[in-house]
Amino acid sequence: MNKVLIAMSGGVDSSVAAALLLEQGYRVTGAFMKQWSETKELSGVCSWKEDRRDALRVAAKLGIPLVTLDFEKEYNDRVVSYLFSEYEAGRTPNPDVMCNRYIKFGVWLDKARALGFDYLATGHYAQMMQKDGTYHLLKAKDEDKDQTYFLHQIAQEQLAHVLFPIGAYTKPDVRKLAHDFHLPTAEREESMGICFIGEIPINQFLQQKIKPKPGNIILSGGAVVGEHQGLPFYTIGQRHVGVSGSEPLFVVAKNTQTNELVVGSENDPLLYTRTSRVLDMHWIEGAPPAASVNCEVRLRHRQPLQKATVQTDPQNTVVEYESPQRAVTPGQFVVCYMGNQCLGGGIIA
Repeated sequence: MNKVLIAMSGGVDSSVAAALLLEQGYRVTGAFMKQWSETKELSGVCSWKEDRRDALRVAAKLGIPLVTLDFEKEYNDRVVSYLFSEYEAGRTPNPDVMCNRYIKFGVWLDKARALGFDYLATGHYAQMMQKDGTYHLLKAKDEDKDQTYFLHQIAQEQLAHVLFPIGAYTKPDVRKLAHDFHLPTAEREESMGICFIGEIPINQFLQQKIKPKPGNIILSGGAVVGEHQGLPFYTIGQRHVGVSGSEPLFVVAKNTQTNELVVGSENDPLLYTRTSRVLDMHWIEGAPPAASVNCEVRLRHRQPLQKATVQTDPQNTVVEYESPQRAVTPGQFVVCYMGNQCLGGGIIA
């Protein structure tokens, strides 16, 4: 009988995942992963104590042990530090992607294997298929909840020891199962956003480590119209407030060399692009399917899939979009799909 360590956050998804694994005959142990607590230098909002209590309640209901594992150092080194360094460089990072790559399916999985477990399971909405010795990452049944965008950096050796028990269910299905299993988290609300930031505005959080560096706000035509507090506090495509004009203004570019924030109208040509250069392109199967891949991509979670062609030269990966894309943001990820399969992705340069 295979042994599974199920990561239990205290939420309904991981709770149902644990119950399903038991129903399927696995030997299940729950694990609550502690990754964040406030320090003198950095504060945020994270309800890990309450989350752990809920995980303990679910484990007790299911009759499984629950261990608490501390990964604060690894999380700070790989995710929190990455978030600050990327923002400070003027880019917009995606900490959820890096958390999955280095923490959940990195150090968590390594720890599970070291403890003698065959698999690490999570409550992610994703599916997996093995064919001819190769693992394929597939979209979840619930397209609205699908999390493959955040999982696209996962590799073959990780997929071989990972289970996604709720990927074949919709969110309403999961809620119903939670009631059917009489789980104490059946009515728990959805958790959103980054745990360690919570309800604090992102700029307020960033200013704990990134100092303001004022500069000019200019129109795309060059006219100076105001002063910004620092390029790290702005993201391409966001509506800019504080500069009056005859129409709403949006961030269309950030010039790190001159420390200028460029704003323009919603239809400003600078907001749209037909090609992106991609760094650190990762292919889930280990290699691209061809030198030029016709596929669909998304540049942010839940964006409708966009037709594109990926030129897969590892030294110069370029994505050409069939239609111009709005607010393509350096530091974010372009993720490739073919049908129901997630092929991989990389960082927008």
